Amino acid sequence: MNKQKKNIFVDGAISPSRIADSIAAHASKKNIGAHSLFLGQIRADQVNGKTVAAIDYSSYEALAIDKMDEIRNEIFEKHELTCMHVYHSLGTVRSGEICLFVFTSSGHRKAATAACEEIVERIKKELPIWGKELFEDETHQWKINN
Repeated sequence: MNKQKKNIFVDGAISPSRIADSIAAHASKKNIGAHSLFLGQIRADQVNGKTVAAIDYSSYEALAIDKMDEIRNEIFEKHELTCMHVYHSLGTVRSGEICLFVFTSSGHRKAATAACEEIVERIKKELPIWGKELFEDETHQWKINN
């Protein structure tokens, strides 16, 4: 079986309509009893007296897609999930906008919740995705994940 790897990347911010459409598409799936969602939003952090206006995301895309496919397979083996959807922004995402959307579904809440949390942690630690903080004064620096 040669299944295609899912491209998790979205150009720019993840729109509220994409999130709503993804949720709505699951209404017809009667074996789902729980969904868990994580939405990562850009904060207007204060760093050394400067305010973050946006983050510019870049990635080694092919490697990130391969690694996310591994993570996806491991999560499906570990947790009893029905569905998993992951979207991550590339390019500039302004403060207040969504840059990461993780959506897991299962028959029961514990599997959906545990899987969603694990996916978010693994994305942060294992995927080659970098963020450059763009400040209101038009300076920038590489973001440190925490």
